[in-house]
Amino acid sequence: MQEKPIGIFDSGVGGLTVLKEISRLLPEEDIIYLGDTARVPYGIRSAETVIKYSIECATFLYKKGIKILVVACNTSSALSLETLKEKLTIPVIGVIEPGVKAALKTTRNGIVGIIGTEATVKSSAYSKKIREKDPSIQVIAKACPLFVPLVEEGILEGEIADLVIDRYLKELKTSGIDTLILGCTHYPLLKKSIGKYMDGIKLVDSAEEAALGVREMLSEHNFLRNRRTEGSKTFYVTDDPGRFRKIGEIFLNYEIENIYKVSLEEAK
Repeated sequence: MQEKPIGIFDSGVGGLTVLKEISRLLPEEDIIYLGDTARVPYGIRSAETVIKYSIECATFLYKKGIKILVVACNTSSALSLETLKEKLTIPVIGVIEPGVKAALKTTRNGIVGIIGTEATVKSSAYSKKIREKDPSIQVIAKACPLFVPLVEEGILEGEIADLVIDRYLKELKTSGIDTLILGCTHYPLLKKSIGKYMDGIKLVDSAEEAALGVREMLSEHNFLRNRRTEGSKTFYVTDDPGRFRKIGEIFLNYEIENIYKVSLEEAK
């Protein structure tokens, strides 16, 4: 199991922030990434559809011989994680619980903000998980649907980004929160601009926290690779690789190679 790759899936490119953090923490690990770019975004889909898509993505990666599945999509983590844990015989980790743990450690006044896609916010997955661990915490959630297209257009700073951030976060800024969870894997790319706007409020990066969770889970199962050479990275997408490559290189700051278009029908 130690020599097998880590599998990561997302509805598109957002999960590359998770891949980047895992690679930074565990550079020796091989990683297989699947972006379901033909059906992005998941954030506007019904729960039933998200679960169906997530099972198909997980099955594709499982058949590649992965040792752990990382559900890098917040919407999938919110809606399909328990189903995937039941169906697979390998460890499965999402991005919600690691972010919640970090927020609970970070907050001092017990008021936590969450931003994410409409589906993630509507699911109340973060709120439920926080209250499950500490019922005294006050949670304020806000959907920020335009953040994803901003990131995918490479508009990470400047007037347009600032205007959209102000539109969504104006009320949160004065709500009394001292901690804000970036509850979508696209949002870390806006962290600099969001952090400047939310001055004094601690940001919890779900991608960073998920990577720490992966390392902890692999260590618990004795699945960590022992070699010291750099691991390989292979990318699969369900639509034309061109746009994924273009946006993905913004996320990763290096050229993406080993990218292949696949049909998830092949996994069935």
